[in-house]
Amino acid sequence: MQIQVGNSPFNQEQAELINQLLATLTDSQKIWLSGFFSGSISRDSGTTAVSNKKQPTVTIKEEITILYGSQTGNAQGLSKKAQEELEKNGFKVTVAAMNDFKPNQLKKINQLLIIVSTHGEGDPPDNAIIFHEFLHGKRAPKLENLHYSVLALGDSSYEFFCQVGKEFDRKLEELGATRIYPRFDCDLDYDEPAEQWLEGVIKSLKDSNPAGEPQALKLLSTAPTVSTFSRSNPFKAEVLENLNLNGKGSNKETHHLELSLEGSGLTYKPGDSLGIIPENDPALVDSLLNVLKWGADETVTINKQGEILSLKEALTSHYEITVITKPLLQKVQELLQHPDLDELLEARNETAFRDYIEGRDLLDLIEDFGTWGHSAQEFVSVLRKIPPRLYSIASSYEANPDEVHLTVGTVRYTAHGKNRKGVCSTFCAERISIGDKIPVYIQSNDNFRLPDDPSTPIIMVGPGTGVAPFRAFMQEREEQGASGKSWMFFGDQHFMTDFLYQTEWNQWLNNEVLTKMSVAFSRDGSEKIYVQHRMKEHSKELYSWLEEGAFLYICGDEKNMAKDVHEALIEIIEKEGNVSRTLAEEYLSKLQQQRRYQRDVY
Repeated sequence: MQIQVGNSPFNQEQAELINQLLATLTDSQKIWLSGFFSGSISRDSGTTAVSNKKQPTVTIKEEITILYGSQTGNAQGLSKKAQEELEKNGFKVTVAAMNDFKPNQLKKINQLLIIVSTHGEGDPPDNAIIFHEFLHGKRAPKLENLHYSVLALGDSSYEFFCQVGKEFDRKLEELGATRIYPRFDCDLDYDEPAEQWLEGVIKSLKDSNPAGEPQALKLLSTAPTVSTFSRSNPFKAEVLENLNLNGKGSNKETHHLELSLEGSGLTYKPGDSLGIIPENDPALVDSLLNVLKWGADETVTINKQGEILSLKEALTSHYEITVITKPLLQKVQELLQHPDLDELLEARNETAFRDYIEGRDLLDLIEDFGTWGHSAQEFVSVLRKIPPRLYSIASSYEANPDEVHLTVGTVRYTAHGKNRKGVCSTFCAERISIGDKIPVYIQSNDNFRLPDDPSTPIIMVGPGTGVAPFRAFMQEREEQGASGKSWMFFGDQHFMTDFLYQTEWNQWLNNEVLTKMSVAFSRDGSEKIYVQHRMKEHSKELYSWLEEGAFLYICGDEKNMAKDVHEALIEIIEKEGNVSRTLAEEYLSKLQQQRRYQRDVY
C-alpha cells in the first residue's frame, strides 16, 4: 500500500519518505507505530500543563501471576524480565513454571499472564504438559473472573507455529476468561514483539486501574543496562580447540569445540545450553547474489536502529536464507503476485506446500518464482533475522573455569538435486579455526538439572550428540565427589568410529564416578540395536533404580529416539511394576512432576 499526495495530508516529499520507510517495516513495527501515534495524539491533546512536581507513586494491589512453559529456557527468561517490568510499575508478581503450579488454584487468580513455547510438532514443553492437559480436560473450571494474556513462542518454519500458545489462548476464552491484551505470536527473533506485548499488557492493566495516574511505561529495552553478555549482546569467544571426534571411515562428522569465556563474566550449570550466532555459507550467499538484480555492495538498513550493511554482509551475517516458511511466502507473494505461488498458498494445497518448502532455501524460491521487490531494501524486508543455534553444553564450569565445550554434529544432506548444509554445524566444522572468535551467549535451562543431593542415583540416555550434557554431568559429579550411582546409555552407528568421548567414559568407569554404561551400536551387527533395546534388556535393574529414587534424563532427537525411549520406559514400568499401561503412564507423569524425569530433546 502506497500513500498518495492526492488522498493524504502529506506533500510529495513527505509521501515519498513515508513510502520508503513503510517498505522496510515489519507488521509488528507498523502495529507499534500505530499505538505510538495514538498515544502521542492523546497526550498532546490534553489541556493540563506538565508540572515539575514529582508525581505520587501508584501502588496497584492486584497480584499478577505469570506461568511459563519452557523447554530450552526462552519462555522462562522472558517471564523473569516481565516480572521485573511489572514490579517496577507497582504490581505484585508471582512467577512459576506450569508444573509447579496447582491447577485448582486457577479460580483464585484474577490476573494471569502465560508465556509458553511450542515444542516439536505442536506439543507443549515438558513442564507444561500436565497444566495443558488439565486446562483441556473435563476438570477445567469456569474462569469468568480471570483476566489473561498469552505470549506464544515458536518457529514459523514448523507447521504448528505457536500452536500451544494458541490453544491456551482459545481455551481460556472458552472457559469464560477475559483477555487483558491480545495474544502475540513470536518467531525465533522474539525480543522486539515480546517488548511490544508487555508494553500493551502493562498499559491495559493500568488503564483498567482506577487508583490514579499511571506511571510512565518502562519497556524491556529501556531497563538499566546489565553488564553481562546475553542473547542480544553476545560475547566474542575465542576458539581454543576444534576436533573431529569420529574416526576415519565414519559416516558422521562430530566436532568437539572448546571456547574461552575469559573476561566475559559468563558462568553456567550442567544442563544449560550455549547459543551461537552463525554466519551463512559464503557459497550460498554468492549464488544468491548471482541471481539478484542488485550488486553485492548495495546497502540495506537491517534494523530499527538504522544499522546499514552491504547486501552481501546482510545476507551473510544477518538474514536467514536457508529456510522457507509460510509467512515468508505470503510476504513474497504480496510483492510478486505470481499465479503459481498463489496456487501453492491455497489452503487446499497444504500437502503440496509442505512438500515444496521441505529442504528448499531462498535460492530455490528465487529460481522457481523470480526476484521480488523494486530495491534491495524491499527484497530483504520480508526476510527474518538469522536465529541463534542452541547446543547443550558438554562441560562443567567447575571442572573447566572460563571455558565452555560443545559437541556439534555436522549436518550435510541432499534435497531436490542439490547438496545442502546445516547453517551453524558447517560454520563450526568448515569455517572457524583455533584463534577465531565467534558470538555466543549462555541459555540457562532449569528444566534439565542434576539432583540437588549428589547421593541421588542418575540414569542418562544420550545417543549421538545427545551425550553432550552427560559429559558435563560426569565432570560436575567428579568435582563434587558425588556418591550417587550413575548409569549411562549411549548409542551410535559403529563402535570403532563413533564412540564419542570413549576414553573419558572408560576413565569415569575406572574411578567409579560412572557406575554402569550400556552401549548400542546400530550398524555393527545383523540387527539394528538402539538404546531403547538396551534399556529393555536391563528392565529389572532400571526399574529398581527408579524405585530407589533415581533421576532419569534423556537428550537427543525428539522425533524418533525420545519417543521410542519414552515408549520403552512405559513398557518397562508396565512389566516390572506389574501394572496396566495407564498406571505406567501415570508413574512416568509423576516422575515428571517430581522433576525426576527430564528431557533435553530437539
